[in-house]
Formats: sequence, structure tokens, C-alpha cells
Amino acid sequence: MFPQVKLVNARIAVDSKTAIRADVEIKDGHIARIAPAVDSPSSSNIDLDGYLVLPGLINAHDHLEFNLFPRLGDGPYKNSREWADDIYQPERSPLREHRSVPRPVRLWWGGLKNLLSGVTTVCHHNPYDETFGEDFPVQVVKRYGWAHSLDFENDPRRTLASTPSGAPFIIHLGEGTDTRSRDEIFVLDRLGALDGRTVLVHGVGLNGDGHALRRRRGAALVWCPTSNRFMLGATLKAHAMSSHEDIALGSDSALTAKGDLLDEVRSAHQEEQVGADAIYGMVTKSASAILRLRGGQGTVRTGAVANLIALASNGSTPAETLVEADVGSIELVMVSGRPHLLSAEMAQRWSKIARKGMEWIRIGGTDRLVRAPVRRLLQTARNSLSGNIRLAGKELSA
Repeated sequence: MFPQVKLVNARIAVDSKTAIRADVEIKDGHIARIAPAVDSPSSSNIDLDGYLVLPGLINAHDHLEFNLFPRLGDGPYKNSREWADDIYQPERSPLREHRSVPRPVRLWWGGLKNLLSGVTTVCHHNPYDETFGEDFPVQVVKRYGWAHSLDFENDPRRTLASTPSGAPFIIHLGEGTDTRSRDEIFVLDRLGALDGRTVLVHGVGLNGDGHALRRRRGAALVWCPTSNRFMLGATLKAHAMSSHEDIALGSDSALTAKGDLLDEVRSAHQEEQVGADAIYGMVTKSASAILRLRGGQGTVRTGAVANLIALASNGSTPAETLVEADVGSIELVMVSGRPHLLSAEMAQRWSKIARKGMEWIRIGGTDRLVRAPVRRLLQTARNSLSGNIRLAGKELSA
């Protein structure tokens, strides 16, 4: 746990539209106090004048072990099963080489992909792994039930029943444009696995009746626009959804997605024409509610876990700043009150003690100091992979 620290003179996001000039006191990994900015010099203060502080982003869907992989497939496909049948050739390149990278190392790279894009909490669509300890780059959702999809789950009702009380049950559904994908929600309902705990990932194939059923049952959606467009040639019409819809944004993995969560944010805004305020909610408060997080993730408020990011402030609203951001925009990431990512300029504001255990990484031409064993992870990946190594499509080096 990082000791007490105070962030001073920053613009602090209150919501998607509003930021106030304030100081944030952090103690024991949580926000202890937010107060009007005052001139109070102290060696424990981090001056963030010129920066906008947002809640750490929440990535509602990823497969962390697949983010060193290239995009695979030559779509569009009718559904995800057709895509999987086409690309799954484990004894051939590039799957052979990438699968030979040890899985814990691949999970770490998935964590770093998220950290570099301002994510502090990610939902991994596979069983929770022991790799996700306190030293992992980001926090991974731990309380959830899951099924891959109806293709690989014979009894989703049993899986839902075994989901911890008060936790989400997450399943790929409607990942296609064919009749089968359209009807999956009705199958899930008949099987007794569609209710207010259910979180449907993708939902591209759902028609009006399917969405009506989803709303009656209280089920939420996770949207992955660039993954859907690559695989299926279509995506969820999120711009047509009500402002009261329960929708979160997910990056999916590099097997199908364009890149990281910020790539999804920009795609959702620029290509799918979803408003900035709605997108801000999809990666903060709405995502937190859908994943039933309990620590105040997705907010900057007293008592919440101190998962925070900072970007240069240009006077725009928090939402407007977010939808224009890329990895080069993320100057600071704090996870439970501890710096996990620093830009070169930001690193000068933190002590050597605070930076201990951090290493430099270059991603897509952007240099960042991150709390991870970068050189070791990169060498292990190079033992299996030749040529330039890419993380979620971006060239990687130390």
C-alpha cells in the first residue's frame, strides 16, 4: 500500500460534464478527502496544475492472455463460431508461436495493455487466475460468474446459480448476424439464465424483440465495436439505445479488436456516433454498476478506491477530453493510491521511492514508466516471437 499523498491544484472530474479545481487526499489506497485547492507546500504533495483527473477507466470485457496476438481472420463471418473454426489452427503460425509464450506472461501483457490505456479495472472473460495478485498492473474483477457462450456451455442455469450472490453472470451472446445469433437470447431465457444479474457481451444479433426481452429481464450489455466490425461487419446500434440503457464498453482482445479501450472509445464516438457523455458513463459509473463493483470504482469521491488517471487539461469537459484521448494522452495512472504509470514529465513530480520498481516501456512511440518487470516480460516474449513484438497492435520495446 502506498503511503498518504495529496494531489493538488488539479481539475477533478465530478461527472462527464463538470470538473472542479480541488485537492485530493489519498490514504490507505482510498480517497480520504476532496477539498478546494489551497496553497499548502508539502513534500508529500503532487502538483497536478494543468492536469485533469478522471476516475480510472473500467474495461468490461477482455481476454487478457490474447493481447500479444495479431488480428486473425478474413471476415465478415456470420457468427463467432464460424470465425473460431476458421482461425483455430494451433499448430500453424502465428498461433503456434504466440501460444508458446507462457500464459502468465501473456496475462501480464494483457494487464499492461489495459494500464497503458488508462484502465484500472478490467473484467477478464475466463476464470480468475492466481497471476492477478497485488503486483499485477491493474485490478481484475474477482467476483463474477461466467460462461463462454451457448456454444460451450450446456447448462447456463447451473452456472448462473453458482454465481456468487450479488455478482454478475457474464456470457458472450448474439455475437453474429444470423438467425441463430438473433435467437440466442430466447434460448438463454428458456434455459432460465436471463435475469438482472446477466451481462450479455456483444449482442450484435439481437432484434427488437430480443432487446425488449433483455429489458424486461433487466440484463445488461457490453459493447465491443471494433471487434464486432472486424469479425462480423456489423455492431450493436448503441447510438439508438435509450440513455437509461445498461451498457458498458469493452476492448475485447487483440485477436479481433483494433487495439485498447481508448481505441474503442474513439470508435464509439467517431464512427458509431455515440455522444461523449454516454461513452464516459460506459467506462466509469455504468460499467461499475453492471459489474457490481463495490469499491467506488468509476468515481472520484470521498471513500472510493483511489483508482485515478490524469491527462493534460485543455478546458474541455471530462467526457470531451476522454473521447479524444489515446495512449499518449495518459500521463498518470494510480491503482489503489499507488502510481502504476507515469509519463516522463509526470515522473519528475514523484519521489524516487514512489518510482521504485517501475521500468520504462515504449508503446507505439510513447514512452511510459510502468510498475512491471518490462525487460523480463519482453525477453520472455522474444524467446518465442520473432520480428517486432506488438501489444494490441502497437509496436513494443523497452
